Amino acid sequence: MFVSRLFGRSFLAAAAKSESFSGSVAAAASSTATLRAPRNPLEEFFELDRNPEDETPVVYGRSWKASELRLKSWSDLQKLWYVLLKEKNMLMSQRQMLNAQNLRFLNPERIPKVRKSLCRIKHVLTERAIAEPDPRRSAEMKKMINAL
Repeated sequence: MFVSRLFGRSFLAAAAKSESFSGSVAAAASSTATLRAPRNPLEEFFELDRNPEDETPVVYGRSWKASELRLKSWSDLQKLWYVLLKEKNMLMSQRQMLNAQNLRFLNPERIPKVRKSLCRIKHVLTERAIAEPDPRRSAEMKKMINAL
């Protein structure tokens, strides 16, 4: 948050969009530099460009597969984790706001996609921790993963 205020832009705003499900993390992170800075930091918790009365169907990406995640580096998985966590927070905030206004939440199938992806990232990281030959490092990795 401090960094985004300092440079006047949000680094993960575009990556938080659900199109990042099927795209690469690096492409999503690099495209954020061209976006406008949000006027209010709370804008990141809502999809402002989408009208709830708009009936045109929007197709969103799928959840990440474990086989795809196994090919990613540790840092890529960490970046993807935070992008998905931000997406989940945005979807939950949007759903709560729309429920409070007695409006219909568009595309509720996005939430399970994000949850599946987050669970699969934890699964892949746990596999890596189990495969670690050093028992101390393995225990540290498992502790860190369980804290997520």
